[in-house]
Amino acid sequence: MRDTNSYEYRDLRAPGSPLRGRVAVVTGAARGVGEALARSLSDAGMHLALLGRESKTLEDVAASLPGPSICIEADVTDRAALVDAARRVEAELGPASVVVANAGIAVSGPFKGTAAELWQRVIDVNLTGSANTARAFLPQLTATRGYFLQIASTAAFGAAPMMSAYCASKAGVESFALALRGELEPDGVQVGIAYLHWTGTDMLTGIDDHPVLAALRRNQPRPARRVHTPGQVAQWLTRGITHRAPHIYSPPWLRWCQPLRPLFPALVARITRRELRELPSDTMSHPAQVLGSGGRADWESYQASRSTSPDGG
Repeated sequence: MRDTNSYEYRDLRAPGSPLRGRVAVVTGAARGVGEALARSLSDAGMHLALLGRESKTLEDVAASLPGPSICIEADVTDRAALVDAARRVEAELGPASVVVANAGIAVSGPFKGTAAELWQRVIDVNLTGSANTARAFLPQLTATRGYFLQIASTAAFGAAPMMSAYCASKAGVESFALALRGELEPDGVQVGIAYLHWTGTDMLTGIDDHPVLAALRRNQPRPARRVHTPGQVAQWLTRGITHRAPHIYSPPWLRWCQPLRPLFPALVARITRRELRELPSDTMSHPAQVLGSGGRADWESYQASRSTSPDGG
């Protein structure tokens, strides 16, 4: 079966696979795309380090992988924890050749209805957490002349109302990765950016109840409305990682949208402006909600840590 991506098809389980025997680190690996990617990379022969907030779920994922793996409970906003995680990865598996900054959360709701601390948490996890991940593992990637993959989103193409923190963070990680690419290329470290479209994780559960996102999806061409499984997305990502691709598109046809990006903000604004005018008058006063089980687990853990810290209020 030939891969639908533009990359030349290769059997990643073959003995000559460039990934076999190398070490990969995946953040946000407890569920969704992170879990599926960890499984796909393990199938390709890589040794996996799974990082995330949900220790029991991480352990279950690690136990189900066919190859060597370790799981490390770590908050990507905690620089010291990531440094410790990097030391453990190198000691137990060897230096990382692939690092995937996948950890992310999303909040849905009006900006004025989003607590400042919750809005900041999205930025801290998605954007600052990616930078912390790169910083902690950069020595290993430099030693292995490795590959850093930043998971971004088509939210970077055109920001949607009611998703201000998420869209800002995804635009930010794209810019971060582009800047990092230029700095690391002389050292032999390559940086890739993955643009994910509609993906069937629990973050997308209830999308039809989200008026703005539902309207955006409804107004897209039929092929663009399709929700892809985490497993399919993981296959595209794995192909891109194998080729150390500068850009990975999920689905692959998104590459043809890049030249049209200047048009997207105006199109999104037109669609969402019409949708927002039709919403009940009290909608904009509703409190924001954290999307998905992973996001809720992160927010609950963060709140618990704040309440037990000396200055937690």
